[in-house]
Amino acid sequence: MKFFYLYLIGGIVALILLIYQLIVTYPDIKYSGALFYIIPTVLLFYMANKAYHVKKDKELM
Repeated sequence: MKFFYLYLIGGIVALILLIYQLIVTYPDIKYSGALFYIIPTVLLFYMANKAYHVKKDKELM
């Protein structure tokens, strides 16, 4: 469960950075720059999801 919170906090920070980058560069959004923030955000939330479900599955067994 310790990695769940680490991944979750990292995903939230990456999401905040993504939103900030989109707001700052709104008229001329660079999709390569946005992709630079989207990939880590999705990856960290995916890892948090996997870490959470592994813990829940072990509790049921």
